Amino acid sequence: MPFTDAELAYLSTQHLGRLATVTSSNIPNQVPVGFRLNPDNTIDIGGPSPNAQRYRNVRKNPNVSFVVDDMTPDDPNEVKPGWGRGVEIRGTAEIVTVEDIPVSPDWFCNEVIRIHPTRIHSWHIDPANPDGESRNVSGA
Repeated sequence: MPFTDAELAYLSTQHLGRLATVTSSNIPNQVPVGFRLNPDNTIDIGGPSPNAQRYRNVRKNPNVSFVVDDMTPDDPNEVKPGWGRGVEIRGTAEIVTVEDIPVSPDWFCNEVIRIHPTRIHSWHIDPANPDGESRNVSGA
């Protein structure tokens, strides 16, 4: 399983992340997106049109990075209170057609960008490992 229990718990509470892709001119492109974590540990990201820049970028270069983060509540019972926390997922992406649209079915199309994780970096989300870790993972 690529994700730890703490990473899965954190990701299940979040609804927004940032997807980074690379244009055909090798310029980074980063956009805020909604997402769904699938049972097979892939991540689906939607959009209103499969012609959006992020889809065009993935078609030419499937290497992506996806970050979900926020601020740790300023509560002494939390890991690193008042600090940032999150999960970065690097991987390869593909465009697939799905019946179950992951975010806003009335607005998003049924073509999604599906990320297959290859590297995961998490920080300040696990009380047993407060500083987090980075690791390579096998594809989902």
